[in-house]
Amino acid sequence: MTWPNRRLLDLFGIDIPIVQAPMANSTGIEVALGVAEAGGLGALPCAVLGPEEIAAGIAEFRAKTKAPLNTNFFCHTPEPDDPDRDRAWLDHLRPYFDEAGVNPPNLPLPAGHAPFGEDECAVIESVKPEIVSFHFGVPPEPLLSRVKSAGCKVLCSATSLREAQYLAAKGVDAIIAQGAEAGGHRGMFLETEVSSQVGTFALVRSICATLDVPVIAAGGIADGPAIAACFALGAGAVQVGTAYLLTDEAWTPPLHRAALADPGRETAITNVLTGRPARGVVNRFMREQGPMNAAAPRFPRARPAIAPLRTKAEADGSSDFSPLWSGQSAKLPGAMSASALTRWLAHDARAALARA
Repeated sequence: MTWPNRRLLDLFGIDIPIVQAPMANSTGIEVALGVAEAGGLGALPCAVLGPEEIAAGIAEFRAKTKAPLNTNFFCHTPEPDDPDRDRAWLDHLRPYFDEAGVNPPNLPLPAGHAPFGEDECAVIESVKPEIVSFHFGVPPEPLLSRVKSAGCKVLCSATSLREAQYLAAKGVDAIIAQGAEAGGHRGMFLETEVSSQVGTFALVRSICATLDVPVIAAGGIADGPAIAACFALGAGAVQVGTAYLLTDEAWTPPLHRAALADPGRETAITNVLTGRPARGVVNRFMREQGPMNAAAPRFPRARPAIAPLRTKAEADGSSDFSPLWSGQSAKLPGAMSASALTRWLAHDARAALARA
């Protein structure tokens, strides 16, 4: 059978409408190659890579396949140092450090990787990947224009209709409608209230009914019926993340894999692990200090604030302080190769569409 909506298949030059979510620190070129081999769109998470690593990753991908590649970047606005806030948080967490027998980190807490900027844009202009996607908004001009001038298709995440309308006005080629069910960091950039975040189906429907920009549905999607439902609402492809964390090629640690394999796992959107809202499996730290806590350090400083606790807990076989990113998919397909998972998703979606 043919897919009911070919806009994104034709835009990207892929065979099946499965887009792999770019999950920084959890996947690399290996997963992207598996997805591409099966006919989907693989992704290289560039948000935590330096310019040379980005160029090397794209070169490795191109040496092994002629398929298109999505390169993904963060576009957050860096928060200024707030030593008083960070010191107060570490003082608040003192009982945890005492219990674990470890010292708190030194101040200032590191600010992590910078958002998409001049150096990253220069790499894009040099190697010209087929697709560039952004999380937490889009880069300012003239960086965005330079990416477009390099011939790259531009994608960006929206968590509301308002954000989608903003992106459409910026001229993006497709919008990733990230529903509240999605695992990992929320792509919020205009919205600030987590409690008002919209579910995937309602978000996809509202964007498709309002805008003429192709939509990729994301959030809680891990089987054929969910994919078919997204097509029925107007999406032209789906983005799958959590299911790929269980693939053979993913870098997902054993503790994280075990949490994902639990069919009764409870997830919540929290800011206490990194400083920005992100959905993960509920653990001790999220339960006791969140899930949302206004006192947490700003992104991404909340991560190094608990790094000694995480290291000690993981060494003891505990995920009490680990970011166990996960969407709300009721049941995940399980462990297999990235290529096999992509083919299974496509097969299951075709079967569901045939039954509709």
